[in-house]
Amino acid sequence: MNTRNLEFKVNEQVWPLDKPFRIARGTRTEARVIVVTVNDGQHTGRAEAVPSKRYGETVASVVAQLEQIFSNEQKIDRQRVQHLMPAGAARNALDCALWDLEAKCSGKRVWELAKIHVTDAVQTALTISLDTPEKMAAAAKGNAPVLKLKLGGDDLDLPRVEAVGKEAPAARLLVDANESWSASHYREVVSALHRLGVELIEQPFPADADGVLETLEHPVPVCADESCHINADLPRLVNRYEAINVKLDKTGGLPEVLLPTKRARESRFRILIGCMVCTSLGIAPARLLAGVADYIDLDGPLLLAGDRYHGLIYQDGRIGLPSRELWG
Repeated sequence: MNTRNLEFKVNEQVWPLDKPFRIARGTRTEARVIVVTVNDGQHTGRAEAVPSKRYGETVASVVAQLEQIFSNEQKIDRQRVQHLMPAGAARNALDCALWDLEAKCSGKRVWELAKIHVTDAVQTALTISLDTPEKMAAAAKGNAPVLKLKLGGDDLDLPRVEAVGKEAPAARLLVDANESWSASHYREVVSALHRLGVELIEQPFPADADGVLETLEHPVPVCADESCHINADLPRLVNRYEAINVKLDKTGGLPEVLLPTKRARESRFRILIGCMVCTSLGIAPARLLAGVADYIDLDGPLLLAGDRYHGLIYQDGRIGLPSRELWG
């Protein structure tokens, strides 16, 4: 593959959601993604990423970051991208597009090139949007064996979990507070969440105030999301969290994921592979990492009104491997 003759393009796409999706920070009705395509004259690789306002990104800033790289760099390859760009959505999209192109050129799948062991179908959590207890229970009815409930740091958090538990008694439950809790709220609800069978509490406190976790009891394991971006974050999380949420849009592509998952295991963290709200093209690279995870939260396309052609197959909460036509 001649990296000097590659043609790069980036564009924004908007994908409407099936219904409004609410978390503690707000509500959205669409997924705004950027798609990078890389062409060598014969083969085309592509990938998707989701800029996050929470991490100081916008579609415009990510597009500008990529266009600057495309204009100023004569040689762009996977190894060089990791040094040219900081972790984030822009690097993720470019890195994964280059992986896809390499797979198309070689006739191999990305997991073969990266030496990742994959399985045919893995179980994902289904995310239940923040709402009233009654509406969240209705959304959980008859759904996946693993449910992730968005919570809001108010007096309805426990009723929400109780209502879902009654409607879906066999489901495994995870909860995600998206930085909305106070220490007093945590103390009030954590024992009850444990009794209700909740297996994981994701990011209860703001990332800049999570030191309080070192002073609190953890009857339910606590998972870092907004507090954990890259490999360098792991040491300060050791006495605060039992798990980390790994997302490609935070780490900036596959290489920065594979290293921290290995080091996270060495530090005895559990691993949740997560995602933004996106299409199957954004999920496909993360799907390859399921074998290193304790929990999988890759249901982004299920929140959309429609997905891409050749999208991932979801059946009974299980995700198949991506087709060659989709990615990798």
